[in-house]
Amino acid sequence: MNMTEPMFLALTALVDEPRHGYGIVQEADRLSGGRVHLKIGTLYGVLDRLAGAGLIELDHEEAHQGRLRRYYRLTDEGARVLEEEAARMAATARTATARLRARSSARLARGTT
Repeated sequence: MNMTEPMFLALTALVDEPRHGYGIVQEADRLSGGRVHLKIGTLYGVLDRLAGAGLIELDHEEAHQGRLRRYYRLTDEGARVLEEEAARMAATARTATARLRARSSARLARGTT
């Protein structure tokens, strides 16, 4: 699965507890430091895709102010996929950081900035 940032954030938002859609939006905003604001339409497309892949599942439903809230939870497979994606991203970030350090060192050695 090609994991997008909204998918990654939705999975991460579900690691510690089941959440409903708006709760996932709020948690994604918090996790990204306010950088990513998931729109509800985008979120439900992401949730459908994650559920179809078996990475999340419906935990329960409850009525709230006359509307049905669906709470989703991370599956074991979802946790495994999220862990793999987090490791891949961390390795890529380490590679980028090392290359940037090497570039800065080479520029300093040449006397350019």
